[in-house]
Amino acid sequence: MLRQRLQQKLLQKLSPQQIQMIKLLEVPTLHIEERIKKELEDNPALEEGVEEEAIITASEEEEERIEEVDRDREEFTIDDYIDDDETPEYRLQSNNYSKDDKRTEIPFSVGSSFHEHLESQLGLRYLTDKQKILGEYILGNIDEDGYLRRELENIVDDLAFLQNVDTTEEEIEEVLAVIQDLEPVGVGARTLQECLLIQLRKRDTTDPNIANAVKILSSCFEEFSKRHYDKIIAKLELDEAGLKSAIEEILKLNPKPGGGYNDPYNRSVQHIIPDFILEPSEEGFELHLNSRNMPELRLNAKYNEMLKTYSAADSGNKKEMREAVQFVKQKIDSARWFIDAIKQRQNTLLLTMNAILNYQNDYFVEGDETKLRPMVLKDVAEMTGLDISTVSRVANSKYIQTHFGMLPLKYFFSEGLQTDSGEEVSTREIKKILEECVNGEDKRKPLTDEKLTNILQEKGYQIARRTVAKYREQLNIPVARLRKEI
Repeated sequence: MLRQRLQQKLLQKLSPQQIQMIKLLEVPTLHIEERIKKELEDNPALEEGVEEEAIITASEEEEERIEEVDRDREEFTIDDYIDDDETPEYRLQSNNYSKDDKRTEIPFSVGSSFHEHLESQLGLRYLTDKQKILGEYILGNIDEDGYLRRELENIVDDLAFLQNVDTTEEEIEEVLAVIQDLEPVGVGARTLQECLLIQLRKRDTTDPNIANAVKILSSCFEEFSKRHYDKIIAKLELDEAGLKSAIEEILKLNPKPGGGYNDPYNRSVQHIIPDFILEPSEEGFELHLNSRNMPELRLNAKYNEMLKTYSAADSGNKKEMREAVQFVKQKIDSARWFIDAIKQRQNTLLLTMNAILNYQNDYFVEGDETKLRPMVLKDVAEMTGLDISTVSRVANSKYIQTHFGMLPLKYFFSEGLQTDSGEEVSTREIKKILEECVNGEDKRKPLTDEKLTNILQEKGYQIARRTVAKYREQLNIPVARLRKEI
């Protein structure tokens, strides 16, 4: 049974222009240029052009007359688009570049991939047809670091089921030995221990230090990985000087032989283009938006001429003409929204960055990390009047070029911690002191997290041991046992 009823609902919806603005705000400079070029291709009402005088003008009386006609006659009129002095023209490059900016071209070379390099070497070895098949399959299972992660037993099964090749682990071992003789040295190893031993045995094993290094990795690899040097000395009957020399040889080895190969296909290369450029000046700083490669945007004058032509004709009685007019209006609306969204994006970026600049002024003057004040997204939102989510979108994937380096905007955000005197300091200051303590410690007896906690507390920082451990991990500093050296 069907029933009809009236129901009122209160909903919040974003307009298409707001959605477009939000999406553009997240995009960094490197991708905003591509987004603008795509819009230029998709929308013929949008074009590149230099800043000129306003193309279209209209009086206030004419605008009122248009509104009355719009209410009385139909949903829209052509006059709204012809007689409009609100046509936005916006130069993206105006005052948004540095006078010292130089455009440099970065050459890009393309070479063979890591696996192609191995295949070319294997092709020069004397192998039977069956061994070539085994070798190619083994190479296909070698990862980007140069390791064979799959068990030989599983490889035998794979070849039997997938390629109908009957083989044994011994035959696989023979071909694997050939692969382990290829460049880079250490490729085809199944474990880190095997990888390091392959590299050492390629060197002069008559050297006492190399020979001791082979003994350490062969007989005391677990003790070496845990840095139990006393146990190694007792087990191999080495003196401290001999152990130190052997360890130095081991540290020269490459634990990831495949990772050091120049592979333009597998290697992840990230080109960073700053969104902001900060330059010192006599008055303090000059902040610019980096928009040197962005095209200048304006509405296409030909589309306005088309509307004038349609306005002169009696388009009200022709369906085809009305559809053409509606299409032109949609394209002009879309172009206006896009230009306005770009303008709002630029204004929001500058507003947010200026707030960060003022808040962290002491840091930008000297570039000293200890001068950074505790700052969270809420602080910037309160200073700018923007929403926290908007500030988050601005800070995401954006970079600023300063006179002391290029930094991500997220770098300036950090939590705060109170000292004994009640002063609030940034956690970056504590991490800086933590790094200095670790760098200056006695490597024979590294500082434990407990001792680091005591040192910080003596300096007036009320901090718990678990917090010290968290900051140490964030700085990629290993535990005290793994920092031990002879």
